[in-house]
Amino acid sequence: MDNQLLQIQNRTCRIYGTASAEYLLLQMANEHDLAGMERETEAIRRQTAHTFLLVAVQVENWNDDLSPWPAPPVWGKQGFGGRAGDTLAWLEQAVPSIRRLHSIKVKEDCRVILGGYSLAGLFALWAATQTDTLYGVAAASPSVWFSGWPEYETAHPIQAQQVYLSLGDREEHTKNQTMASVGDNIRALHSALTRRGKDCTLEWNAGGHFKDADLRTARAFAWTMESGKWQF
Repeated sequence: MDNQLLQIQNRTCRIYGTASAEYLLLQMANEHDLAGMERETEAIRRQTAHTFLLVAVQVENWNDDLSPWPAPPVWGKQGFGGRAGDTLAWLEQAVPSIRRLHSIKVKEDCRVILGGYSLAGLFALWAATQTDTLYGVAAASPSVWFSGWPEYETAHPIQAQQVYLSLGDREEHTKNQTMASVGDNIRALHSALTRRGKDCTLEWNAGGHFKDADLRTARAFAWTMESGKWQF
């Protein structure tokens, strides 16, 4: 089933993995993510024996569609449109269609994990503050530097029980003061989730933000499927 195209309303999805799977993995993806999706899928297979269906949803307007609220530019001239609510509404409508079209098991048997890289990782974390239907969140190098996020999550706690967090060990070492907060923010989020009794890990990867995004995302999904019990 790898690299099968599926059109749902106005969005294109690429499907990887096994129908009637144990886990439904959802990932909002840009063109760079899609280019590495086959390598990501193979990396997930190497790290878990669980069956999964990975649905990569192509995102056209990355900064707008994945940001939870409007914000000014952090670099360059493009700001953030704050349309994550629309994206989540589409995703919630799309999941039943995906299950029906590919014979995915019913809700009680098929666990849904929302994951992604960078701003898609932040979107996954934010979505888990809005709904209790997610089994887990696989957030690889999430943009937790986003303005207002720490305060928002404190007031609207993440509801998923399994949460994977990671960051490159060079990401917080930047002259951009907003983005430099990513290290302290992700440490604080990990501590808060742990205090709340969540099954949560924070993994540090060697390098900056743009290194091995596909493999880091694969690791995030595999850990979350194993509910934190897999030892890499």
